Amino acid sequence: MATTPGNVWQELFLKWPTGIPKRGLVMSILNEAIPFKSFMLKGEMLLLERTNPDPMGSRYVLLDYGAIHLVKLIDPVKEEIFTSAGFTGHFAKV
Repeated sequence: MATTPGNVWQELFLKWPTGIPKRGLVMSILNEAIPFKSFMLKGEMLLLERTNPDPMGSRYVLLDYGAIHLVKLIDPVKEEIFTSAGFTGHFAKV
């Protein structure tokens, strides 16, 4: 199976590192910023629980992994958490 951006995001959410709180911000390919405080998974869909309702009152967002452009993490995370999740390299020691 070929690696696609959707597969990469699906793997991230399926194997979310235990040392990282399940909150952050997802930016969609349509440039919609979706802050979330938790999430659930079902097959090819990601269910995000928004931190606050959007202007229309929506508290949850169902999103296909292929619609994710980037994920921002808002909590401080130690380098060891990322290396245990498979990332290589080092953060600056400043």
